[in-house]
Parts: sequence; C-alpha cells; structure tokens
Amino acid sequence: MGSRFWGLERVLLALFVASGFAGLIYQAIWSHYLGLSLGHAAYAQTLVLAIFMGGMAIGAWLVSRRGMRWRRLIAAYALVEVLIGLAGLAFHPAFLVYTGFSQDAVYPALESVQAVRAWQWGTAALLIAPQSILLGMTFPLMSGGYLRVAPKADGEILGGLYFTNSIGAAFGALFATFVLLPWVGMPGAIVVAGLVNLAVGLLAWAVSRRADAQPALPSVPVIAEAASRAAAVDPGFYRMMLLAALVTGASSFVYEIGWVRMLNQSLGTTVHSFELMLSAFILGLAFGGLWIRKRSQRIADAVSYAGYAQVWMGVAALVSIPVFSQSFRWVGALIGALPKTDAGYALYSIGS
Repeated sequence: MGSRFWGLERVLLALFVASGFAGLIYQAIWSHYLGLSLGHAAYAQTLVLAIFMGGMAIGAWLVSRRGMRWRRLIAAYALVEVLIGLAGLAFHPAFLVYTGFSQDAVYPALESVQAVRAWQWGTAALLIAPQSILLGMTFPLMSGGYLRVAPKADGEILGGLYFTNSIGAAFGALFATFVLLPWVGMPGAIVVAGLVNLAVGLLAWAVSRRADAQPALPSVPVIAEAASRAAAVDPGFYRMMLLAALVTGASSFVYEIGWVRMLNQSLGTTVHSFELMLSAFILGLAFGGLWIRKRSQRIADAVSYAGYAQVWMGVAALVSIPVFSQSFRWVGALIGALPKTDAGYALYSIGS
C-alpha cells in the first residue's frame, strides 16, 4: 500500500478495533440477558453463540449478494454501525417490554412446557438476530471498501482487518465481564456498546467520502471482480472448499461450547468462564489474522496452508484434554496461595 493511504488505513483500522470491541460486549451481555429468559446460563450461552454467528453469516451473505452494486461501501458501513448502535441503546427497554409481556400474557395462555420452551427460545433468538445480522454486514463492507483503496494488497488488508477487529473483540469480552458489569450493570454495558457503535458510525461517515472516492478500480468493483474469479473456479473444488469451511466452522463452535463447560468445572463460575473462553478464542483468531497479514504475499498455495492449519487445530484440541486435567490442581494452588480479599480475587481473576 502506498504511503498516501497510510493515514486513511490507520483510521479504518482504529474504527474496526472499536467495532469489534462493541460487538463482543453485546455477545457477552446478551448471554446474561437471555439467561434471565431461558432460566439457564448454559442454554443462553449456546443460543447466543448460535444466533450471533448465524446472524453474522446472513449479514455477510446479504452484502455478498447486494454489495457489488454499492459504490460507497464505507458509507454503507457507517450506516450499519449507526443502526447497530441504535439497536444497542433500545435493547434493554425492549427486553423489559418482552419479559413483561411474556410473564403477563403469554405464559399464562400456554398449556404445555413445550410451548413455553418454544416461545422462550424463539423470541430470545429474535431479540438478538437483527443486530447480529447487522454485525455480520460490517466485515464485508469494511473489507470491500478498504480493498478499493488498495486492491493489490488483499491478503494483507483482510488479515489486518481480521486482526484488528478480533483484538478489539477479545478485549471487549473481558471489559464487559470484569469492568462494565460490576460498574454499570447489564443495562449500562449495553448502552456503552451502543454509544461506541454510534461513534464508529459517525466517524466512518466522516471519512467515507475520502475512502469511497479512491480510484482503486476504474470500472469493476472489487466484489464483482472476486465474484467473476469465483465463477471461473471448478465447481467441484468450489463445493469442496465450502464443505470444508462448513465443517471447520462447526468444529470450532463445538470447541467453544466444550471449553465453556470444561472451564466451568475448574473455575467454578459460569460468568467468567464464558468470557475468558471467548477472549482466548478470539485472541487466537486475531493472531492468526496477523500471521496471515505478514505472510500473505509469500504463501503460494493457500489451500495447503489451510489444510495444515486444520491438522494442527485437531492436534491442539487433543492435547488440550490432558492439559485441562491439570487445571483443577492449578486453580486449587492459586486459591490456596492468594489472600481472601478483593486484591486476592483480582489476582485470581488474572491468574485464571
């Protein structure tokens, strides 16, 4: 990328850090809200993970279908961020109306436990689905707009965006549970995330004219060019890659659910185990994106690298089981060594 784009690049990366930060505050706090509705933290965490990622997939798909017709991708990104922020500010009042209506009108009218469960799960999913879809639209919009600035550095840009967004997300999960919840509670945490999204949206709108005006591609948008390249790929190979992405995505979230349940056993707290797992998981994704950013231009066979990554992922998952068996001993030693004070609890949280 040329030096004249560096100032714009730093602004866009900073905005995406803040966007990821707010996104994981939502995911962390939603699990507490939905736990109140579903009556079980494990159910709420599973539902939040499923709807969060499913909504993001739908949002990304919508942009892939429609985005090639949009000329101002950063402006569209700014609008989406503002909508996410407004939805965040409205979430707590909407949740109060929803729970009141459910308790006063719906539950007394339902005659079976199955009907109550269907209402709880279905409406809880609908509460967070629109915002999750909007969150899914942010990455393709930002990356598409960014690629128009520097179309020749696609691997570097995508890796950098993935890294910055994931770094923000990892710290957002920790900030939500260790700072915002004790400080301002669930309503305040959601409001903070909403205000962050509004600020990101307004700043992105301020730079959108400059970003969207860059003559990166004189005639064909980046997304359309990518679509034409995809159409030229052998259909069998294309389906195989989609299937591989589906399988690795499913296995990744099996890891997430399994790790939460495992950490609950050793740490003894659902709240912290969920957010610690999210932070560690996303921090790993962040450094994976950074690794790609630094080496993208030197990777000749990306498919082989992806295969090696899958193999090492499986090996690491198997190794984690005997490592986990020692975690009870480590946590016990940590508890025994630290004083039973606020400072001791803070050190325990850092150690865990």
